[in-house]
Amino acid sequence: MTTTTLDRSDLDTLRSRERELTAAHDGFRSAGLSLDLTRGKPSPAQLALSDDLDAENRPFTAADGTDVRNYGGLDGLPEARRLGAAWLGVRPDEVIAGGNSSLTLMYLYLLNAWLHGPAGPDGAWQKSGSARFLCPVPGYDRHFAILEDLGIEMVNVPMRDDGPDMDQVEAQVRSDASIRGIWCVPKYSNPGGQVYSEATVDRLARLAAVAGPHFRILCDNAYAVHDLDDEPPPLANVMDACRRHRTEDSLVLFASTSKVTRAGAGISFMGGSPATLDWFRRRMQVVTIGPDKVNQLRHVRFLRDMDHVRAHMRKHAAILRPKFELVFRRLSEALDGTGTGSWTTPRGGYFLSFDARPDLAGEIVRLAARAGVKLTPAGATFPYGRDPEDSNIRLAPTFPELTDLDQAMRVFVVCVELASVRQTLEDR
Repeated sequence: MTTTTLDRSDLDTLRSRERELTAAHDGFRSAGLSLDLTRGKPSPAQLALSDDLDAENRPFTAADGTDVRNYGGLDGLPEARRLGAAWLGVRPDEVIAGGNSSLTLMYLYLLNAWLHGPAGPDGAWQKSGSARFLCPVPGYDRHFAILEDLGIEMVNVPMRDDGPDMDQVEAQVRSDASIRGIWCVPKYSNPGGQVYSEATVDRLARLAAVAGPHFRILCDNAYAVHDLDDEPPPLANVMDACRRHRTEDSLVLFASTSKVTRAGAGISFMGGSPATLDWFRRRMQVVTIGPDKVNQLRHVRFLRDMDHVRAHMRKHAAILRPKFELVFRRLSEALDGTGTGSWTTPRGGYFLSFDARPDLAGEIVRLAARAGVKLTPAGATFPYGRDPEDSNIRLAPTFPELTDLDQAMRVFVVCVELASVRQTLEDR
């Protein structure tokens, strides 16, 4: 820790500012606030955008004549698979349409790779001696939780503005034969909101040529359609890049309508090469007879095609854009030029990433909780909940109403400043 040298005047100014911030914090504590910025949930206003789903229940007959109320259809309805193919940028025969949770498909895929191998029993990860996975950080805690549950060791890779640090990724793959894959959120990464560049996508597609046939890129395209403006940043087609390098069997894509229609009652998609899906399908038929085809059919009738999906998402953006703008404004007004933190300004997705001074994230989260604002736990954006710098905090502005979000951000910036001033005084 660096000791800061302050003259008497600066010290008096800092102590005065610490008293002001403490008083403001005490005021928030006495107000009895109960605000929550922990998870990126759609707001009630967003959920209401899909209320017409209930008008799409009948008739219960799919385009090919299937009675969707009955058993069968392990891969999902053909029309749902076509929608998923357009969503993920693959062919319809490269999609499985599932139930409401893409996270379930992710877990089942990794469990299958662990127990049975991603491409056959000779490559079962559990039999390989050791299995390690590359995790861009800060990243998504639920991705990390799956790997930890299966006992797969996680290796941190820094996140850059254009995606993972590919120099480090490639070096790890070349030097460590136990690396089995990498997590990716290529568009509006959780939590920073980065969009992978075309060069990053191309370098990802080359990895399996070095790592071998049992290496996998798990691509969670959770925010593929979650743009905040009408001219979103482009994302190169990851499957097309893999096809160019003949590594399409290494790519597994996931997405869902969870933050498009109903968070607890959407449909999920898994994309991959025919060989990838065929091997996974053998495990799927052990655990399910088929997904909820009634729900799939009403979603297809409601969403129709990607043009209608984008039109629907513009309604979401109209609700979300003011919330992100408010957060950016509060952070800028209070913290610009203070050296107390930096933050991302994503153009889509559900989160932004805030980096405080080292060793302060946990204290900021604690101060916010005492003032009645719940934040994602410090360290949650890193494997095993351990942020080596103790600096990153994920902010999720989507669920609260604007007035509540504004109050929460006023609390947050006071907590950032208070923790920073106290740290400076302690280090003088």
